[in-house]
Amino acid sequence: MKNIPSWIRVPIVFFIIFGAVEFFIDSGEKPAFIEYPAVMLFLLLVLLILIAIEAIVGALENVMLHKLDEEAKARFLAEKEKTFEFTWFKETYKKLLGSKPIEEEGEIILDHNYDGIKELDNNLPPWWLYGFYISIVFAVVYMLRFHVFDGYTQADELETELADAREAIEAYKKTAKNLVDINTVTLLTDAADLSAGKTIFETNCVACHMADGGGGIGPNLTDDHWILGGGIKNVFKTVSEGGRSGKGMIAWKQQLKPLEMAQVSSYVLTFQGISPANPKDAEGDIWVDETAEAAVEATAPEAVIEE
Repeated sequence: MKNIPSWIRVPIVFFIIFGAVEFFIDSGEKPAFIEYPAVMLFLLLVLLILIAIEAIVGALENVMLHKLDEEAKARFLAEKEKTFEFTWFKETYKKLLGSKPIEEEGEIILDHNYDGIKELDNNLPPWWLYGFYISIVFAVVYMLRFHVFDGYTQADELETELADAREAIEAYKKTAKNLVDINTVTLLTDAADLSAGKTIFETNCVACHMADGGGGIGPNLTDDHWILGGGIKNVFKTVSEGGRSGKGMIAWKQQLKPLEMAQVSSYVLTFQGISPANPKDAEGDIWVDETAEAAVEATAPEAVIEE
């Protein structure tokens, strides 16, 4: 790389080091120099060191130049004056341009003469021709793929993207439980969620419902009678919005997060069927989960009628 000027050599080496840092340091979705400020400081230090090395090498060359004799000095300066040329790039550019040099333009001058202005019979530039041929090939392939062999359409692409988006939303909801609401809440069965629900219940609910759910000021939570409906959705709604106006419990949505309300609602449902010490008389109506019954009926085998 000695023939490459320093203003090209320094960025090349720096970006090689930068790429190696990004490859070996696991920083997730963010670049390593953003995720870890120490990496940015390291890269800045590397850049300063590279610049300093170039400066030192330049200074050493000047010192050595003064110690050379006139002949050696002339050879050194001649070598130094040879700048790095993008030979391949220049040759490729000339081929793609396809124009004649000025010295050979006499060969392609036409007989047309407009007040001294003459016309050259240049061929179309190769880059334009190549682009035109490629567009023809692309058009044929596109026509066969999407119009002859019934390839996917924009509507298909939309449906695929919508399906991917729905999957992403569902995956996100599993990790963002605080997005739960009355319509999306589900019964939580994990020990950690039920333990958190028990803590919330013992902190806020035992004064009215007792620690064993037998009921006091509030109704009995262990029987199958419900004033505002049972099941996780109804219980969550009652906890969130409060009970009956004027004589029900307060709305807890201002004090509890959605996840906390789902946890305590799920814990409340664990009281079903237990025997409290002093159960309060049943209030409300017997609540039956019609959705669950419908699912059971749909999966039950058909009765066989014997004649």
